[in-house]
Amino acid sequence: MADTRILVFDAKPYDIEFFEKLNKNYGFFIKFIPDRLTEDNAVLANGYDVVSLFVNDYVTPQVADIFYKNGVKLIALRSAGYNNVDLDAVYGRLHVVRVPAYSPHAIAEHTVALLLALNRKIHRAYWRTRDFNFSLHGLMGFDLHGKTAGIIGTGKIGRIVAEILGKGFGMRVLVSDPYPQTEWAENNGFSYVELEKLYKESDVISLHCPLTENTRHIINKDSLALTKPGVIILNTGRGQLISTRDLIAALKNGHIGAAGLDVYEEETDYFFEDHSDSYIQDDVLARLMTFPNVLVTSHQAFFTREAVTNIVETTMENIRAFAEGKALDNEICYKCDRQNCRKKEVGRCW
Repeated sequence: MADTRILVFDAKPYDIEFFEKLNKNYGFFIKFIPDRLTEDNAVLANGYDVVSLFVNDYVTPQVADIFYKNGVKLIALRSAGYNNVDLDAVYGRLHVVRVPAYSPHAIAEHTVALLLALNRKIHRAYWRTRDFNFSLHGLMGFDLHGKTAGIIGTGKIGRIVAEILGKGFGMRVLVSDPYPQTEWAENNGFSYVELEKLYKESDVISLHCPLTENTRHIINKDSLALTKPGVIILNTGRGQLISTRDLIAALKNGHIGAAGLDVYEEETDYFFEDHSDSYIQDDVLARLMTFPNVLVTSHQAFFTREAVTNIVETTMENIRAFAEGKALDNEICYKCDRQNCRKKEVGRCW
């Protein structure tokens, strides 16, 4: 497989470490590009069979054209989500594979960490005690036990969060998903409800649904108006699930108790990079960061050793299957809802 050439965009030091370590089992030719994919540098893929992309590498129609004209055959995403790829632009020209599950526990655990830190003001207490200020003023939280958690999206991550909060903390759990896992919910004592009921009754709302046209800005001024005063909003899914301007308005008027965000709808220019020596030009993000009851992390919920190992292993296996002409189990088969799909017959989307 040494003749399979892979170009890895947005390669951070930890990507390079894990790719080089695991590539000993594959023997691919791999080149790493530290920069995110853009229409200006997409031409660097000339002569490569595969490009590997992360969440902030956007495949626009122009980028898809450049890849196709330069001989790229496969886009190997290092993520579960694929909203950064224009699927219409690549269909019939470039195969796209993803990593559907790398460590749902990592993201679920980070979600709960955000909740605990916000509720018990851990982030504020940390800085206070480092100045030898041991006052408890402003640090009061509430018992999670007996409160109601609303989980939007019950894929693997959402189900794990629901189980941690329900079984571990004794919370009442309401769930919402257009594709309900009825047996799972019944076995755990959870209830599928309409979104309106979830908004109205939840003390904590956690987002774990994919980003689609139906879920874009699912948290907005109208849905926030339905929520309880003091509700905690958590998002470790996709930034555009929340209208940040509407979230800020609800924070300013005191309606929201706290927000824990591992993602941001305009994060591309900032997340995964060090901007400590410069100024944030995004006024919305800058305003969001001023609230003491907002905790923002830099899209790090996935970032455990187990998860990164699984991401790279699955990416390499996806590429090996493609190179050997085998079925692509993790191909994004987005045409299924639009026409008869042959993937089950031939193992590939087209």
